[in-house]
Amino acid sequence: MVAALELYLDPAAEKRIRTLWRALAQVGVQSMSELLKGRHRPHVSLLSAAELDGPGVAAALADMDAAPPLELRFDFVGQFLGRVLWLGPVPTTELLAHHAAVHERLDAAGIAGFDVYRPGGWVPHCTLSMRVPHAVLPGAIRLCMDFLPIRATVTGAAVADHARDLFTPL
Repeated sequence: MVAALELYLDPAAEKRIRTLWRALAQVGVQSMSELLKGRHRPHVSLLSAAELDGPGVAAALADMDAAPPLELRFDFVGQFLGRVLWLGPVPTTELLAHHAAVHERLDAAGIAGFDVYRPGGWVPHCTLSMRVPHAVLPGAIRLCMDFLPIRATVTGAAVADHARDLFTPL
């Protein structure tokens, strides 16, 4: 389990993604709703690490809006190695600039995460499942496509460290 700086979505978008999670579960795909005893929320992570100091992140970002009302449009489905299925928002100039500004502040504070979340290599995504069985992957992708596009607005942010059961709103 890892910790992350998560951007949360407006209620309508969150409801749509939760509906997709349930639809995936019905076709044999363990969704994120089944992990962490239902505490997992649909989100886009700006940073992920084995462990994060929530108050330290909050202090580093204290004089900036950690969750500006960015407009996101989830237009595609993606897959990472290890059977991870996700929805991808269009990487707009505003989203990428916010991501870079957050990392600039965190870098200055000595807060680091996994390299794949660094500006220039980050793939913005909302994880749907961490364990898609190979046999149902094509059907799961088709099902996800039926839900797209999903329009969302960022409405909040937090550092969520589920391994240590810590949550720091930003």
